[in-house]
Amino acid sequence: MLRFMPVGDSMTIGSAGEHTWRYRLWQHLCAEYGGPFTLVGPRETLHDQQTDAPTSYAYADPDFPRGHLAGWGEGWHHMAPLIGGAVRALRADVLLVSLGLIDLGFYTNAEQTADNVASFVAEARAANRRVRLVLLPVIPNIRAGADPDFAAQVTRFNELLAKAATDLDTPASPVLLATLPSAYDIHTDTYDGTHPNANGEHRIAEAFAEAMHQGWKLGGPYETRSPERGSGGTVTRDIKCR
Repeated sequence: MLRFMPVGDSMTIGSAGEHTWRYRLWQHLCAEYGGPFTLVGPRETLHDQQTDAPTSYAYADPDFPRGHLAGWGEGWHHMAPLIGGAVRALRADVLLVSLGLIDLGFYTNAEQTADNVASFVAEARAANRRVRLVLLPVIPNIRAGADPDFAAQVTRFNELLAKAATDLDTPASPVLLATLPSAYDIHTDTYDGTHPNANGEHRIAEAFAEAMHQGWKLGGPYETRSPERGSGGTVTRDIKCR
């Protein structure tokens, strides 16, 4: 069984009442991936914005493997020390990583954040020498639109992340750099300028799915259908894994 571990910050853990991009990717893989698979991680909850704690199980649809390693306000800085133990305990095969916004905003500059990427990969490989990784660049958000210095750090980090994906890639433990979600718009794909709404969830899931399909021939193209009500975007067909 192929074990995917989503790793990320608030955009990955999601909030009470949401589906999350993890669910959207699960739906896609149910339709397009032929072999047995699951999502794994040491955490299962959503973030409860009322209590500001990761204690909610109120998924819009809880009928999927909810394991992840994600947290509100966490970044490469936080996850590098945790990833080895998580990979080892859950026997993760593929890490789907969306991190960096928190690091650049509060903890480290672009170069220091890139150093933490290298540490993260090293720790993951120490736990599983054949682990595969898909890295998502920092996607647009409202702060980058209003703060030129922060925007410059995001741009610089994304350049360094692309270089790291190339430098760290090996035949035994391949690293893919996902493409930023096409036409991602903070006005229509988020509910607050940063966190994805339903349409944004699909765009993030699509970025991971397309990277794996194009880079590894894993799964198929991310299929879109009619706009989701109220989202202004597109959705995948509703599939249940059997």
